Amino acid sequence: MPIHSVVSSRIASRSSVLGARFMSSWWRSIEPAPKDPILGVTEAYLADHSPGKVNVGVGAYRDDKGRPVVLDCVREAERRIAGSEYMEYLPIGGSIKMVEESLKLAYGENSELIKDKRIAAVQALSGTGACRLFAAFQQRFCPDSQIYIPIPTWANHHNIWRDAGVPMKTFRYYHPETKGLDFVALMDEIKSAPNGSFFLLHACAHNPTGVDPSEEQWREISSQFKLKGHFPFFDMAYQGFASGSPEQDAKAIRIFLEDGHLIGLSQSYAKNMGLYGQRVGCLSLVCEDEKQAIAVKSQLQQLARPMYSNPPVHGARIVSTVLGDPNLKKLWLKEVQVMADRIIGMRATLRENLEKRGSPLSWQHITNQIGMFCYSGLTPEQVDRLTNEFHIYMTRNGRISMAGLNTGNVGYVADAIHEVTKSA
Repeated sequence: MPIHSVVSSRIASRSSVLGARFMSSWWRSIEPAPKDPILGVTEAYLADHSPGKVNVGVGAYRDDKGRPVVLDCVREAERRIAGSEYMEYLPIGGSIKMVEESLKLAYGENSELIKDKRIAAVQALSGTGACRLFAAFQQRFCPDSQIYIPIPTWANHHNIWRDAGVPMKTFRYYHPETKGLDFVALMDEIKSAPNGSFFLLHACAHNPTGVDPSEEQWREISSQFKLKGHFPFFDMAYQGFASGSPEQDAKAIRIFLEDGHLIGLSQSYAKNMGLYGQRVGCLSLVCEDEKQAIAVKSQLQQLARPMYSNPPVHGARIVSTVLGDPNLKKLWLKEVQVMADRIIGMRATLRENLEKRGSPLSWQHITNQIGMFCYSGLTPEQVDRLTNEFHIYMTRNGRISMAGLNTGNVGYVADAIHEVTKSA
């Protein structure tokens, strides 16, 4: 073999070895990510073989027999749309009909903002996707801003704004001693924040605490926001699911609109229509006029293009069919009231069971709170005992998903909670 061929072969061989070593080291320093605190609870529950185990950690509705529920209005909508249209791409902004119906649900059937075309809105990947899209919008067009997030909040809110590159600050919201709203501290935080700050607000059924401001308190919050020029971004994941009335659950939003705020809003149909796996949501921003709304929508679509390009079609058609048909919408309102009433009933039953057992603690906060979650006041150590001794699973902050309770297990859960708290 010619000498230059031997040399070339050796160089190629060495390069190949060095390249292989280099490539094999690309992911060597990566450590396993910490488990999601909510999904980790479900994994532990599934791995438990105890016949009496109870999962009150997952945020998904269950009926009184502990079964997932598909609403009758959703079944009928699916029947109507089955095979009726091609599964072509939606526009980047999503289903126009679904977005229109979402705006009417949130802002009101006769909203002047809708009539004047002052709302920039796009279909989003449920509430998570709507929040993420807004966070990217905030980072791009207000790069020097930060977002104020309540303590506590849904854990994923921190991930969303962090990954969008938006600096975060927290504001006081929950009062651990009273297990209610720390309104004085909340107002102090609003007043002390720099003028023109962005605030994340839960429109109803605050997750994880279930603690909402009263109507009067919302009016005071709105008034102070007006004085400070703050921007309110509402995450509304539970419209209708909290009180049973979509109108009542949108009250905070309507108050801010009455006061002339330009707001941002994330909507989700996971809970109130049971469309968890369909990932249907809407992001909307109220603008000064139609021209501004057109510009803002175009920018939201441009942000969505490299993220996911087009939103999914099937769930959007379900939502637009249910909300767009008077009879189906009437059925949905009835069914969402049933779900809300069951949750409210479980709150009363759990409190009653705890009080009957002679608990020295006050459990009034269980019925004072609203929505799917109850912030029980249990310590991480007490939660650990519930899991290890009684096979009851929840996040270590003591958040109980009321949907995980039913007439068959609520007594057992009350017994266990009484046992781990009676010496507190």
